[in-house]
Amino acid sequence: MTTLVSWKSLPEIHHGLDQLLQAAWNAPVTEWSPRADIFETESELKLEFDLPGVAQNELEIVVEKGVLSLRGERKAPSNMDQYLRVERAYGPFSRKFTLPESVDADHITAQLNQGVLVLTMPKREESKPRQIQVQAS
Repeated sequence: MTTLVSWKSLPEIHHGLDQLLQAAWNAPVTEWSPRADIFETESELKLEFDLPGVAQNELEIVVEKGVLSLRGERKAPSNMDQYLRVERAYGPFSRKFTLPESVDADHITAQLNQGVLVLTMPKREESKPRQIQVQAS
């Protein structure tokens, strides 16, 4: 037997669905992971992270046993209760990368500029390609 819904109850159902969807859209995002680009040249590897709104003092970069760890936090605005919609993620984040043996971990540098963190990882001298001359006998 099919249950019929009165047309009078449809607005109530519609309102309930609207409230449910609005709650889902406005729910704060608490977990996030910054996007990274990785590229390599003959002399170095570079990692670039998009970190808009992350302060330099909110970043921690550690290299231990061949693993590079990046941790930080993007603080939520103090007036978050005034926002009608929140799509950007806030809160702590963490990323880990296993470094190849060719990276000279003692000489990694980090620079944060306009919301982009660039980690430059030079390669060890012995891992750089070198041309070998053929000697005539």
